[in-house]
Amino acid sequence: MTQCLYIDVHVIQTVPPANLNRDDQGNPKEAIYGGVRRSRVSSQAWKRASRQHFDAQAPEPDRATRTKRITHELATRISRNASLDRDDADRVATALLAQLGLSQGKKASDTAYLLFYGNAQLDAVAALVTDRAADLAALDEKALTEAAKELPVAESFRTGHPVGVALFGRMVADIPKLNVDAAVQVAHAISTHETQLEFDYFTAVDDQNEQDETGAGMIGTIGFNSATLYRYATVGFAQLADNLGGDTEAALDALDRFVDSFALSAPTGYQNSFAHRTRPSLVAVVVRTDQPVNLVSAFEEPVATEAGIQANSARRLAEEHITATQVWGDTPLYGAASYTFTTREPRTKDTAETLTQAFGEPVTFADLRTTLRTRITTALGEEA
Repeated sequence: MTQCLYIDVHVIQTVPPANLNRDDQGNPKEAIYGGVRRSRVSSQAWKRASRQHFDAQAPEPDRATRTKRITHELATRISRNASLDRDDADRVATALLAQLGLSQGKKASDTAYLLFYGNAQLDAVAALVTDRAADLAALDEKALTEAAKELPVAESFRTGHPVGVALFGRMVADIPKLNVDAAVQVAHAISTHETQLEFDYFTAVDDQNEQDETGAGMIGTIGFNSATLYRYATVGFAQLADNLGGDTEAALDALDRFVDSFALSAPTGYQNSFAHRTRPSLVAVVVRTDQPVNLVSAFEEPVATEAGIQANSARRLAEEHITATQVWGDTPLYGAASYTFTTREPRTKDTAETLTQAFGEPVTFADLRTTLRTRITTALGEEA
């Protein structure tokens, strides 16, 4: 079963006027879907927000880093561990990483692309030379290069992946041996309804203006919109476990951390200007054994503005899930949802009832994560 175990995460979330993820003009990203313009937040933006969220809660060695400055980072570790002069540490670090065949960037110490690696992986490379760093630094360039080739540098990057790399993978086009297949797919978030781009015209007053001076010290505009977003991600559990060396418990931990961070994170674009952080009104998880299923087709016809949008959006999502299970004969292994809609409110009564039909009685977000882990553990046990 682990070969076809997929965990789909569906989120409905309303954000106020904001510019979470800007385009090349500085305005919120958009997309045409169902014939109308929608607000859009790129998958890359939300993946980075998710990664930063779970990294913030992890010890430094368990975090992942994406940078062009890997040589600088390795040299820093070598210099610190071996009490080596910085110039010598740079030489040793360059020799060690040379065997990977990384393309060089415009700056001599930079790579041509961002490399995604675990801090613990780079620590392991630095540890390879801690006891002999001074001896290596004393060699000439040719001898140093030959000595570095004897060390298992590449192997250090092929094992011991942190959660970030295990989930989102690593692509190095010209060095296939460094590639890690992603366990997670994240869709671009789009609004469930049509949106309009608006502009905030702002002025800033110079606090040191002389009394006879008038006008603003600065004038500008910021593009923004507000939206109820549908967000979707799916996790391939078998791939995640494989990326973590076959450690099922580590994979369960990684899945739990991903669900938590994907639901609670947000891109930070213009956050000081808009204070846009909100919590989802719905988080639903569905465990499938056939294929991942994005339910965005629920919103191909944009949700009409009535007395709000988020309740109607959540109901549309539940109806789409119910229809899919009936039409295609889907039998998900497990489904559950945490949401804010109740039958006590007349305007959300239909939504709450439909959500219960689709995903069962609502649970708290903490219970959603706990029961998800329990159900997957049970399924793995039954397979064994």
